[in-house]
Amino acid sequence: MVSLGLFPSDHYLNDVTIIAVISAIVATLFSFRFYLRITSGRCFNEINMEGKTVIITGANSGIGKETARDLAKRGAKIIMACRNLETANAVKDEIIKESGNDNVVVKKLDLGSQKSIREFAAEILRNEQKIDVLIHNAGMALAFRGQTSEDGIELTMATNHYGPFLLTHLLISLIKKSAPARIVIVASELYRLASVNLDKLNPIGTFPAAYLYYVSKFANIYFARELAKRLENTGITVNFLHPGMIDSGIWRNVPFPLNLPMMAITKGFFKKPKAGAQTIIYLATSDEVVNVTGKYFMDCKEATLSAAAMDEEKAKSLWEESVKIVKLTPEDPKI
Repeated sequence: MVSLGLFPSDHYLNDVTIIAVISAIVATLFSFRFYLRITSGRCFNEINMEGKTVIITGANSGIGKETARDLAKRGAKIIMACRNLETANAVKDEIIKESGNDNVVVKKLDLGSQKSIREFAAEILRNEQKIDVLIHNAGMALAFRGQTSEDGIELTMATNHYGPFLLTHLLISLIKKSAPARIVIVASELYRLASVNLDKLNPIGTFPAAYLYYVSKFANIYFARELAKRLENTGITVNFLHPGMIDSGIWRNVPFPLNLPMMAITKGFFKKPKAGAQTIIYLATSDEVVNVTGKYFMDCKEATLSAAAMDEEKAKSLWEESVKIVKLTPEDPKI
């Protein structure tokens, strides 16, 4: 049958359909990206932090770096607690130059090593008169195969949970002397993808190891809630947060070729570190949360937790087991 040209060909209709579908997908993705941008929380206060001493773990990159940059501009003394001293010192010089605040120092801290944590804490106690804000920001995420720390602890859990747990204990006396003071803990909404198994708190051999990042973030929440309860009426507030999905170095351990789609997603849709740091900065500075403790925040607003994350008995049990795993001694400070 000969076409008279009155109706479009099948090829033409197929082409139009494909173009329409692609256009719809692109429009949806850009709409989603726009939604993420406009709903990102911002810390708008201009509170001066002169005279304040702030410790930020993992301050050499990502949201830790942006937090250090912001608080330095506010006049705070910044102690960058970092594992990679070369990178940290370069960032320190950058922050000093940009902020005009030369009261920025770098200290060696590897949260995966109990020896390093104890050495760092001892140096802080020797040299610092106070700690106004302690920000637990450093974290790591492995992909498939896990690693074990020098203390025999699964490395993701050692770095993301047990390290901050031990460090807080060792510094707590100075933080109490500094009250009113704040402890800010970077957790993640990814906790909802996991659970904390009290029978396997040193989960060596878990596959994929990436799952333990989610577990460690759940542990951060239990730790923060129990810590807040134990520090009631001390003048120390403890709050925790989801910074958003961040285009940061924490995803660098995703192997090739899986890193390719991950890079496309992170570059296209995840928050930039400056945006991701906003809730940390808010909790470290804002007068709105001066008497708020034990709460979870997203985009500079209080957020809700799952029923499982509200389990006080499980949080207490994790705390008691963590005391054993980090080998707290009778001579160490108690919380």
